Amino acid sequence: MAAGPRGRSPLTADRRYPARSGTSSGAPKKPAPKKPPRRRRSRTARPRRQHGFILGSILALWRVLWGIAWRASAAGALILGGFVWYYYAQLPPIADLVDGRARGSVTMLDRNGEVFAWRGETFGGMVTASSVAPDLHDAVIATEDKRFYWHLGISPRGIASAIRINLSEGRGPLEGNGGSTITQQVAKLLCLGVTYDPTQWKTEADYEKDCRSGGMWRKLKEMPYAMAMEAKYSKEEILTIYFNRAYLGAGARGFEAAAQRYFGKSAKDVSTAEAAMLAGLLKAPSTYAPTASIDRARDRAAVVIGLMEAQGYLTKAEADEARTNPAVLSKAAKQKSGGYFADWVMETTPDYLARDTTEDVIIETTLDQEMQKQAEEALAWVFENKLKEGSKAQAAIVVMSADGAVRAMVGGRDLPNAGDFNRATHALRQTGSTFKPFIYAVAMDLGYSPMSMVDDSPLCIYTAGSGDWCPTNYDKKFKGMITLTQALAESRNIPAVRISEAVGRDLVEKVATDFGLAQNFADGPALALGASESTLIEMTGAFAGILNGGSAVSPYGLQALKLAGMDEPLFGASGGIGERVISEKAARALTYMMTEVLNSGTGGRARLDDREAAGKTGTTTSARDAWFVGFTADYVVGVWMGYDDNSPLTGVTGGGLPAEIWHEVMVRINEGVDASPLLTEIPDETYQPINPGTGEGAIAPEDVPYFDDPNAPAYNGEFYEQPLPEAYTAPLPGTVITEEDLAEQIILELIENAD
Repeated sequence: MAAGPRGRSPLTADRRYPARSGTSSGAPKKPAPKKPPRRRRSRTARPRRQHGFILGSILALWRVLWGIAWRASAAGALILGGFVWYYYAQLPPIADLVDGRARGSVTMLDRNGEVFAWRGETFGGMVTASSVAPDLHDAVIATEDKRFYWHLGISPRGIASAIRINLSEGRGPLEGNGGSTITQQVAKLLCLGVTYDPTQWKTEADYEKDCRSGGMWRKLKEMPYAMAMEAKYSKEEILTIYFNRAYLGAGARGFEAAAQRYFGKSAKDVSTAEAAMLAGLLKAPSTYAPTASIDRARDRAAVVIGLMEAQGYLTKAEADEARTNPAVLSKAAKQKSGGYFADWVMETTPDYLARDTTEDVIIETTLDQEMQKQAEEALAWVFENKLKEGSKAQAAIVVMSADGAVRAMVGGRDLPNAGDFNRATHALRQTGSTFKPFIYAVAMDLGYSPMSMVDDSPLCIYTAGSGDWCPTNYDKKFKGMITLTQALAESRNIPAVRISEAVGRDLVEKVATDFGLAQNFADGPALALGASESTLIEMTGAFAGILNGGSAVSPYGLQALKLAGMDEPLFGASGGIGERVISEKAARALTYMMTEVLNSGTGGRARLDDREAAGKTGTTTSARDAWFVGFTADYVVGVWMGYDDNSPLTGVTGGGLPAEIWHEVMVRINEGVDASPLLTEIPDETYQPINPGTGEGAIAPEDVPYFDDPNAPAYNGEFYEQPLPEAYTAPLPGTVITEEDLAEQIILELIENAD
């Protein structure tokens, strides 16, 4: 190393690293060139993969849509959460939701205390999901929502499946199958919390229709409500609401009411087959109601049993057992008759305790279910065997006790739906000759006798504004002087008019009104021929007044009314025997006269072999109405027959088919009943007219010639060929025609016809 200027070596630092091989350790090293600083590559400067215009556009669009979608989803989730919270805060306790009826129900019991009809929606009482029969619980889950315990109120899979089914069957995506969960169905039953407001909906039916409506908007509202329910209530509590509010046909609201309605037992005690039938009703209550079609209900129940088996709720043996032994209706449920009677009772009960009741009401009635069935069978038998096929003729029947208690009512040929037209109570029809007994009732009450005489000969009466009115008899014949009994038995018109005019129309109207007939009586002398209108139940009630000895009755079906759970009735019978109208003696005399209608008059087809009976036929103008009303010692039966459009009957009179129907009803309802005699007032003497030739005694019936007797003086339709024998005169007080009147009439006719 060379010395420095001062003889020293220059100072150098020790080498920290050994020299690299291949270099001289002593040679000075050239400094390495400085590398430029490493620049950080910017994001935008990163090289892009080339996609092409189309693919690049698609990806760009996807990025935009994705950004919109997740933001919209987040906003939707917040909105949904808000609605869920809103509904959650409004949901009440479970106990407030189990019975959502706005009105109560009416349960009707027959005279023996057995249920035969329901009106309104029946709520059987609260049950819970844990208290009903296990098979019923499982049947509902298997049928309506097999994933009920795994969803949060809505089932996307169920909705997708429903849309697929609807589209495959040519419907709109939300038409038909809705894919609703049980929770959504409960939300719909609760009407999404909207209560009935009469100012917004005309009727409750409109309100419920709106609650059941479907569509996209409705589904969107159902979802947050269902989710709120899932958050508020447990699964079993939601099921409890469902079990109590679901409509199951025949007016039954809830499974307890339905089990009682169809099987006469609690929902806690139903069998597997019964549980399956009840669960099957949820799909279409009216269609599958066993009271509408037991076969349809059983077919639907078999489907439910199959679902329960497939989902493991039933073993094969249990399912086979349920299919082999299907559910059977209770006796009350099988009873389809009595519908017309039930409707009539509802009409005659105050609205606030019937149609508009807010309570559950029990009505004890006068109905005899056995008689009801017998009356229906009698009508069906006559129509099947006596009427030509395809006839549209209708008929009605009322069976009544002497005090006005209605035991049976048939309002038409067909079994009714609730509210159907009831011909026994609604049809105002002309009464025809069934009105005549009330004319003779006045005569008997005024002191006339069944054997008093009346002239059955041509008669014209002048009426103001109409001129002469000249009635004729049905057979177009005249019989001269006949007894009142014969006149009524043969339903002769002219004698009835003469009696009515003699006693006074005003008095006839009063007696008929007091007996309960309609008050819109026909004006003029035609009153006597039944030109006025009444209903069958009014006419039957009026005849009951004759049977009971002359006192008016108010027909009734309600025996007692009480609220469910109460022992004391709110009120008792709605009708019964009222004021006396005619004397008992007059009623008994009239009863005797009416027995002759069956024994020797127009009512021969109604005659009973084993007991006394009385009655009266009736046929109106052009045979538009045909009647037979009569009674035994125990029951009054009224029968009407005609067309709903008031067209004439063909070949039918009151003494024909109506009398036969009456006979069939009486035979059936009196089977096994001991015969009792009618209370009649039979005159001591057979005939009252005194023989002027001897001045003694009465004329025996076999000695009195009538004008249809070949040995009697003849009337050829124009005039008498010889004077009337003196034996026909009736100078007794209160007789209808005097000898002088008759002689004057004969002379006038002879003069008139001499031309």
